Parts: sequence; C-alpha cells; structure tokens
Amino acid sequence: MKKPVKIQYEPMQAKTILNPVKAPSMPFDWSINPYRGCQHGCSFCYARSTHSFLGVEADDTFQRHIFLKQSAPDILREQLRKRMRSRKAAELGQIAIGTATDPYQQIEAKALLTRGCLEVLAEFQAPVTITTRSPLILRDLDLLKTLKHVSVNISVSTLNNTVWKQFEPSTPSPAQRLRTVRELNEAGIPTGIFAAPILPHITDGEADLSELIQAAADAGSRFVMPSYLRLSTREVKVWFFQTLRQHYPQLAGVYADMYHASSSTPAHYKAPKMKLIDQLLQKHSTLQRSYHPADAAQKEPARTISIETSEPVQLTLF
Repeated sequence: MKKPVKIQYEPMQAKTILNPVKAPSMPFDWSINPYRGCQHGCSFCYARSTHSFLGVEADDTFQRHIFLKQSAPDILREQLRKRMRSRKAAELGQIAIGTATDPYQQIEAKALLTRGCLEVLAEFQAPVTITTRSPLILRDLDLLKTLKHVSVNISVSTLNNTVWKQFEPSTPSPAQRLRTVRELNEAGIPTGIFAAPILPHITDGEADLSELIQAAADAGSRFVMPSYLRLSTREVKVWFFQTLRQHYPQLAGVYADMYHASSSTPAHYKAPKMKLIDQLLQKHSTLQRSYHPADAAQKEPARTISIETSEPVQLTLF
C-alpha cells in the first residue's frame, strides 16, 4: 500500500498581502495569495519556481511544503486602511485572489486564511475576482453574497479523467468543478470557466474542446477564458517535462521544439486553435469569450502604485 504523502506546513511572516499588478494587459490591479506552495501540485503550475525564492526546492517539495501567511487578514486590513486614508475608495481597483497558488487548496479548510481575507474585503466592499480549482469555495458563499462586485473563475481545462489524473492528480475532479460553477451561478455569483492550461496535442482536439465548451454551457457558466500552456521558468519546464515523458513520451520532442526558445505556445500553432474555440463558443449564446469584472462594476481601471515585491503574479490568467 502506498504511504500517504506527509505535508509540512510552515507559518511565514509576510510584509504585504495586497500586491500590485503592473502588467497593463491584466484586468485586475492587485493580487492576493495567502499561501506559498500548493497541495494540488499540478505539473504545469507557474508558481512552482517561487519556492526557489525561499531557498526551497521547486520539485515535489512545492506540494509537500506549504507556507502559510498566518497574519494575512490583519496585514490586508491594515494595508486597506492606509489606502483608504490616502486615496478614494473608488480608486482601489480590482483585486484578484489566487493568481499564483490556489486559495482553496486543502489546508484552507482548516487555516481559513482565504476566508479571513474575504471578510476583510467585504468590510471595505472591494471588487474581487477569485480563481480556484476547488469546490471548497462554496463554503464561503455567505461572504461572496455580501460583495457588491465579485466574480469567480473555476479552472477546468479538460473533461478527460485520464489526463486530469496525469497532470493534476491532487485536484478535485472536473465533474466536481463543473457542479461548483452551477452552484455559484445559481447563488447569484457570476462564475465561469478558466480553460487553462490547454495542452497542445493532448487536450486541444476539436472533440475535446467541443465537449468542454458544451459542458461549460450546460453548467450555466457565464464565460470561458481559454489559455494555452506556458512554461515560464526552468523549474516549471523541468517538472512538466518529467510528467510529459512519463505519460506521453512520443510528445517530448514535439514539446521541446515548441518551447525551447519561448515560454509560450508558438503563435502559428495556437492561432488556428483559438479560432476554433471562438467558433465553438459562438454556438452557445450564453457564453462569453472573456469576462471583465471591472466592466461589470462600471468602474474605470484604477491606477496602480509602484510597490516593490517579490510576490509572483500568474500573467496567463486572462
């Protein structure tokens, strides 16, 4: 019998919780990540390399050694108070939770750091968007309903259970996530699917994409936001290729050619696939190609303030 993996949890002191997002292409102004490391351990996770910043290995230690920003709600409250004293509340801008590690990974059930941050954001009525793979978010429906401007992105990139278990073995099933999309929308929380990462030659066949988009529509999803695989750092590439060679050795050379000179999927490959996705989405009048919470809130994008931080931001979310 396989021994259960032992997870190490370590509290860490954070100077800031609310961190600026400076990329103009991002539809949010600030990010919050209550955890470093993620028990989900997805093979393609962008944030894996951030463990290196802490002097910790970026291998499977990333999902076995989780850092908890234990004072996150208190730090967030103080940051927001300072901003409210110096600037108008309307200039706060959109806040994204879960841009690097999943805010509803397993430890959140006990640690309650994400819930604590949501309580603070509800106090200030800050506009919030949340990205997660976990149905645990349903626990916080009471708080989500108190926010005037909130949206949720549930990550689902494939309905193929074999592929899911190969690349995301510690995450809730795609079926669970689709049910979460339905329940959140039925509760009045605008929710859609973040179809990411799409894996070239694995999850981007027409049948696979059509099935995913149909399932999104059936689940009452408000939108589908597709994003192809990015391998942004050496640590991420090494870990992903280890998984790829284990399950799809015939594709190792193909991926090496695609990603050897860039972190992004080549445009000549991606463009026709994105066109196909658009065509599939057009068959469903209820689905948008993307969703911009700031537009829904009818607010102008807030100015971002330059604050030095090493906190990572996943720049492929939208």
